[in-house]
Amino acid sequence: MKKTIFTTLENKIEGEVHYSKYFKEFYSLDASSYQIIPKIIVIPKNDSDVINTIKIAREFKMGVTPRGGGTGLVGSALNKGIILDMKNFNLCKIRKTHVKVGTGITKGFLDKKLKKHGKFFPPNPSIGMFCTIGGMLGNNSSGSRSLKYGSMIDNVSEITFIDGRGKKIILPGDENQYVKKILKIAKKIDKSKIPKVTKNSSGYRLDKVEKLSDIYKTIIGSEGTLGIILSVKLKIKDIPKQRVLFITGYNSERDASEECISIIKTKPTALEYVDRNTIKKVNLELGEKFKSFLFVEYDSEIQSKKSRFKDSINKGEIIKETKKEEEISQWWRYRDSSLHYSLKSIKKEQQIPHVIEDAAVPLEKLPALFETVNKINKRYNTKSIAYGHAGNGNIHVRLIADRKNTKMIKKIAIEYFDEIIKMRGTITAEHGDGLARSEFIKKQYGPKNYRLFTEVKKIFDPCNILNPDKIITDHSTVIKNM
Repeated sequence: MKKTIFTTLENKIEGEVHYSKYFKEFYSLDASSYQIIPKIIVIPKNDSDVINTIKIAREFKMGVTPRGGGTGLVGSALNKGIILDMKNFNLCKIRKTHVKVGTGITKGFLDKKLKKHGKFFPPNPSIGMFCTIGGMLGNNSSGSRSLKYGSMIDNVSEITFIDGRGKKIILPGDENQYVKKILKIAKKIDKSKIPKVTKNSSGYRLDKVEKLSDIYKTIIGSEGTLGIILSVKLKIKDIPKQRVLFITGYNSERDASEECISIIKTKPTALEYVDRNTIKKVNLELGEKFKSFLFVEYDSEIQSKKSRFKDSINKGEIIKETKKEEEISQWWRYRDSSLHYSLKSIKKEQQIPHVIEDAAVPLEKLPALFETVNKINKRYNTKSIAYGHAGNGNIHVRLIADRKNTKMIKKIAIEYFDEIIKMRGTITAEHGDGLARSEFIKKQYGPKNYRLFTEVKKIFDPCNILNPDKIITDHSTVIKNM
């Protein structure tokens, strides 16, 4: 009998191997607008299953893509080869300053466990109840607290993963020869092409690698293209004893974005932007006269920061102040549901796919970002809804137009990203590159840095089987497979 990849996997894998139509269709979708039918789904039971899957994929020249909760917005978890569902990697060991977790557990599960110990893990994507730690590592997730606490890349101390050779590696720790090569490559990075922003999940973060113990940071944000992450040590913090939340209203997005420059000097934990369209859909009474809103939170030095914040408000009006924990949590639930509420206001056939929705610019360029969106709306006869992490210059833009006009979608993407790059921004701040943005990475980082990225890819994944066509690609995938 001729050996096939199906029989080989079934003989080697202790977990599950599926290739029925039902499973293939289920795993052909995530929260993005893309669809790619895979050939095989493997649900590994242990480390050996992941190693064997990669070795077999190399033998049969087939791509392997890890999958978490399927909540990604840019198609990072889609692939026509093998999908590795990491849900069985559910380790959770809590210590005083860190927690060791498997990449298959959800952020919501981790939050509940940590709360019992008076701890929390800072990165907080709005879909946190459902996204997995593996997915958060894959796109270097952030959320509203990144102003004070940073992104995933700032909150990890150790990673265990399987590379494209099927080798298990722990970083920091395994100082083998090819890991040392990564440090040499990182030292060649042209930093003039690195986005001048406080959060970035585009490309490989070689700019964060300064010594051997930093090599693991290359894996964070790599979307499964350099290795399949099995487990991580995450840094945890004590839950703040008190918080205060302010909501301010503005007559325009320009006033709100300009005010961010003075507010950021007061060192808030969070500084978030929501537009009128989203607030209307939540049915919140925040004043009819306002078109834009900022949510501003502090969780330390409350009294002094409150005073400084109030002094910083010149263009807007404070319309809400609360220290009540229940109330603060409820308001953040409203903010975290912005994607849901924004979609409620758009007919399905006019929901343009997530392509330009995650750019970030230096804070002083935030008004220019809004102006760029307005120019696009005028030129292409589109409308838009905006919300996001204003303190990081990271705004999520949802365009409203005919979603079938894919040529227009690509034109808008090219035009928007060109402007973002001119502003020294990043084309994606926290959602990853995926199918939507990988083809623009070379333009963002320049030929030299992109060449260094390809060298890193070859070191970790010499046969190019790990999540092919993400980050490193010669293909245009922005409108393909929509």
